[in-house]
Amino acid sequence: MQNDASALLFPNFEPFRMQIGDIGIAGVRGGSGPPLLLLHGHPQSHLIWHKVAPALADRFTVIATDLRGYGSSSAPAGSAGHENYSKRAMAQDQVEVMARLGFTRFALCAHDRGARVAHRLCMDHPGRVARAMLLDIAPTLAMYERTSMAFAAAYWHWFFLIQPAPFPETLINAEPEFYLNRLMGLRHAGLGPFVPDAMAAYAAAMRDPAHVHAMCEDYRAAATIDLDHDRADREAGRLLGCPLRVLWGEHGVVARCFEPLPLWQEVAGDVSGRAVPCGHYIAEEAPEVLQAEMLAFFC
Repeated sequence: MQNDASALLFPNFEPFRMQIGDIGIAGVRGGSGPPLLLLHGHPQSHLIWHKVAPALADRFTVIATDLRGYGSSSAPAGSAGHENYSKRAMAQDQVEVMARLGFTRFALCAHDRGARVAHRLCMDHPGRVARAMLLDIAPTLAMYERTSMAFAAAYWHWFFLIQPAPFPETLINAEPEFYLNRLMGLRHAGLGPFVPDAMAAYAAAMRDPAHVHAMCEDYRAAATIDLDHDRADREAGRLLGCPLRVLWGEHGVVARCFEPLPLWQEVAGDVSGRAVPCGHYIAEEAPEVLQAEMLAFFC
């Protein structure tokens, strides 16, 4: 289903699946010009970019991948310390994919969970990223340390998915499409921005217990080992070095519960950003705005 939807939504892109150690990373590549890597969030896949990728391919070599545990990429079993789904491990996947494609330095745009992977990629591999744009997140450590009742109520899945296995997995596996539709549909724009082919592909992945477990492990890692890595950066005074552009939906939870720009200025040296007129799913809700922002920032 992912491959069928990808062929339909990315008609001039070449699909690929690359083996990185014991992990298979799937994605698409299209266009020509400087390399631009696109990373998606939960519970989606590279399909989120279908409204902006074709136009970007006129200016860039666009690579859009599925993170490990998502879409058509491998979903390995978790470990006691959740190392398999640390953002460090997930970032390493993407660095190796880009190197295998011939790109040792590239631009990076990422949403949601992918933006957390991008944060770690920029920190661990500073020479690889020329410029980065992060969509609708604040830094993970800041969000956990400044959790409020309003944030916990709106981002309930953060605290549900981190519960020990197999508790959240069992409940999601009982009604996977109910979970998917409620998680995505309860936000600002409802399910309207998502095309049926993409939703069907997300549902197909959600019906796979291995991918459900992987998604839970992604969040468990974020609440444990990823925080250790972020705290180590803070204690060492390490900052993101590349130019960073952050966008957030003015109708989203991140805008309501946090101040994204000052929070990113605490962890990066060169940051700009603004709210855009949409909710959480910027690439699907406001593709024209995002496309204009990306062309202005990356060109």
